[in-house]
Amino acid sequence: MTLYEVQDATTDATTLELDRHVFHSWSAQGALKPLVIAGGSGAEVWDEDGRRLLDFSSQLVNTNIGHTHPKVVAAIQEQAAILPTVAPSHANRVRGLAAQRILEVAGEPFSKVFFTNGGADANENAIRLARLATGRDKVLSAYRSYHGNTGAAIVATGDWRRVPNEFARGHVHFWGPFAYRSEFWSTTPEQEAERALHALERIVEAEGPGSIAALLVETVPGTAGVIVPPPGWLAGIRALCDRWGIVLIFDEVMAGFGRTGDWFAFQNPQLNPDRIVPDLITFAKGVNSGYVPAGGVIIPPALAAEFDTRVFPGGLTYSGHPLAMASIVAAIDAMREEGIVENARRIGTEVLAPALAELADRHAVIGDVRGLGVFWALDLVEDRATKAPLPPAEMARIKGALVAAGLLPFVQDNRIHVVPPCIVTDEQVARAMAIYDAVLP
Repeated sequence: MTLYEVQDATTDATTLELDRHVFHSWSAQGALKPLVIAGGSGAEVWDEDGRRLLDFSSQLVNTNIGHTHPKVVAAIQEQAAILPTVAPSHANRVRGLAAQRILEVAGEPFSKVFFTNGGADANENAIRLARLATGRDKVLSAYRSYHGNTGAAIVATGDWRRVPNEFARGHVHFWGPFAYRSEFWSTTPEQEAERALHALERIVEAEGPGSIAALLVETVPGTAGVIVPPPGWLAGIRALCDRWGIVLIFDEVMAGFGRTGDWFAFQNPQLNPDRIVPDLITFAKGVNSGYVPAGGVIIPPALAAEFDTRVFPGGLTYSGHPLAMASIVAAIDAMREEGIVENARRIGTEVLAPALAELADRHAVIGDVRGLGVFWALDLVEDRATKAPLPPAEMARIKGALVAAGLLPFVQDNRIHVVPPCIVTDEQVARAMAIYDAVLP
């Protein structure tokens, strides 16, 4: 009997009836009727009736290598037959190989990886490392950000989700640059960066530079709107951190491993022409496309050396879990061998950028198009002059219509995030653009 046959033999309940036993995240439970996903392959998923949908959400912007990539699936199956779990205190070959692969694509000067179960606890442990290394307490992060739903990570988050969860100490927020919806009355991207850096510098001075352990930023804020930083921002925050001995943490949980057309977003020459490097990098999602939960912190020698003779007071039962490690090795190898990062870059430059610009020309509801690689957002507005966001009811209608037309979207607030897997083809992009075109008013 197959797994599904065994499951079906135990109950006559439908999937939605069974789902009533599930307590869903970020939801009021009473009115839920989630979309049933039964399977997936490449850039498509399907329901139990076999109806196929283009997955232009990449689930939670993490299936970068696509669904059921055969090399990653095989690696997990092989590892499960060899050693399905091992304590993090032991040495294990596949764990070392996974760390080696990650360090190879991260580049100099990084030398170690601390493995976690996902992005939230990656940020949690990066904050811990920064506080212990500096002896300071405060963490600065942006209002337009999402860093995860654990103690410090959710309070570092800038959106509404932190408000009912503010139990961690020492967090200060600032407005980062966002040229389309500027908080600084800027008229150019360069002016936006200059004014945002000035405002951040004043906050650092007011909070006391000697009290600040870390500046935690998403290299490209994702859930907040795929906010590509303007020229000068990354170099400016690097200089600010250097001046006051603040640890600079780049949250690459969503932006890393191909999403921007690079292994990491900070390696993108458009975003980072000065080639500045953070002190710590957090990752998850695209490192293995979420096939098995995994994340981590990438650490340079100087910070790692802080714990050569003192105990690092952090750990997770499933840190470096062998099934996750095998999936990381296989995913990175497949991405290299098959040119998947390069495909994401080409798709972004040659296919998505012009197609989305043409879409905006035809639909006045699109106030702004922004992004790179396979990481884009359509900012939908009632009026282009006022930039008033499209109301929630209309966004819900659009989302429902996209699904009915055969596309699974990522919809957040008044935006459609166009975030297909990195393996997406020109033909699949063309199909998606036709669906957007038909649905958008």
